[in-house]
Amino acid sequence: MEHLDKKSKITIMIAIMSAMLFAALNQTIVGTALPKIIADLGGMEYFSWVFTVFMLASSVTAILVGKLSDIYGRKPFILIGIGVFMIGTFLCGTSDTIIQLIGYRALQGFGAGMIMSTAFTAVGDLFSPRERGRWQGIMGSVFGLASVFGPTLGGYIVDNFDWHWIFWVFLPIGIIAFVLIWKLFPSVEHNPSEKVDYLGSIFLTLTILPLLLAFSWAGETYAWGSPQIIGLFIATLLSLVIFIQVERKAASPVLPLHLFKNSIFSLSNVIGFILGMGMFGAIMYTPFFIQGVMGTSATKSGFIMMPMTLSMVTASAIGGQIITKTGKYKKLAIIGLIIMSVGMLFLAQMDESTSNGIAVVNMIIVGLGLGLSFPVFTLTIQNAVSHKFLGVATSSAQLFRQIGGTIGVSVMGTIMSLNMKKEMTVAAEVKTSQAFTNPDVAEKFENLQDPQVLMDPEALDQMRSTMTADFHGMFDQLISMLRSALSHSLSEVFLTGSLVIASAVFLTLFLKEIPLRDSNAETVDNKEKSINPKERSVQSH
Repeated sequence: MEHLDKKSKITIMIAIMSAMLFAALNQTIVGTALPKIIADLGGMEYFSWVFTVFMLASSVTAILVGKLSDIYGRKPFILIGIGVFMIGTFLCGTSDTIIQLIGYRALQGFGAGMIMSTAFTAVGDLFSPRERGRWQGIMGSVFGLASVFGPTLGGYIVDNFDWHWIFWVFLPIGIIAFVLIWKLFPSVEHNPSEKVDYLGSIFLTLTILPLLLAFSWAGETYAWGSPQIIGLFIATLLSLVIFIQVERKAASPVLPLHLFKNSIFSLSNVIGFILGMGMFGAIMYTPFFIQGVMGTSATKSGFIMMPMTLSMVTASAIGGQIITKTGKYKKLAIIGLIIMSVGMLFLAQMDESTSNGIAVVNMIIVGLGLGLSFPVFTLTIQNAVSHKFLGVATSSAQLFRQIGGTIGVSVMGTIMSLNMKKEMTVAAEVKTSQAFTNPDVAEKFENLQDPQVLMDPEALDQMRSTMTADFHGMFDQLISMLRSALSHSLSEVFLTGSLVIASAVFLTLFLKEIPLRDSNAETVDNKEKSINPKERSVQSH
């Protein structure tokens, strides 16, 4: 598609970005609204699952669709992805229980994996690596736009309307995106010589699923040393061994193993994995701090989060222009990661006395670092492989980043839960008060042992108003203790994220920087580096 004229490329990009906007809006709106949803549906213990299952589904789908789109073209998969995502989004709005919501979020994830995988790969089809820097920045702005309006609108809806509407309000955008892709996106004839690697796809899925389930359940549902968790890790290891053997023999492997011999490809994916851990940990648990610790409403929480996303958009756009102009990216990535790590360290210093202004400044720092570093590692991967592997290479970047995000949210959720249990032992001492000899008072205060009550200020005010003035002091004391416990727990989460991002800075120092190509046409060197060893053997004869 690189041969298309500029007007056609821009028109196609509008269609792609409309699809991304639809998926991104539905993802970002959940972050701010989820605490209120949890307060309504219950199931605080499943909080991280609402994100984990989405990432789980999208991670598996993205890597499988990446290879399939190399064979059959991008158009059919982005259309199917939008359709599946729309169905999942509508059903999310009908959820009556947290389990239903998790199930429908999985369906959303399948659709999102198709959309994101094909969208980023299509940019690689349209533009050379040198030009992609600019467009990566523009696509980052789409995520930023969704991140600005999604949380704010999500907070407004849950504060003033039924929360179910956060899933339904953007459905018209999905319809528009579907029509635009259908009309504008060029169809490509598939390569009949390419065979679908069904066996490899199965064992790749069986490698990813138990791994993520193990990290999601360990320390929460089951102990780390329990037979269930050990069994899942064993299943992951066995599936990985079989997957490697299958891929070595596959004519058209779903994830060509020879790509990992490319140091840029391998190291960029590892850094992307680490960046995903830190990024999703910060984004998902920051609203929890703002609403639960600082006592800010969902609507105001969205406004407090807005500067972070605006700084991310600005940094992403500027960074993209710098990359396109200079052809350099390594220093930019290092600077971005350092800024992000420092920003998360500042987040870890916040407590219940932190003002909204300080919280905003800290999040702007995180946003700047994220905007500079996030787009770089997809670009480095695309630039390091042959164009024939563009789909699977781009999808691998998403896979590692999303697996990192899934594990990051789960591990940080475990860190938060363990610290909450430790901190709540102090609050439990208040129950030795003589007031708890009164059964009615004891029942009311029992509800305050769950931190999810902090997500609903109106419910707290109503609970306080039903008590006599004699117990207001004790009520306020327990709420203060609960906020303090949540604050200390989230500080550990942010500190962990800062250390994780710092490790990414160290690894980026070893990333080899090669010139960004000015065309998608293959050089001899790139062809040689990217050819499967089996293909090279055949060609030599």
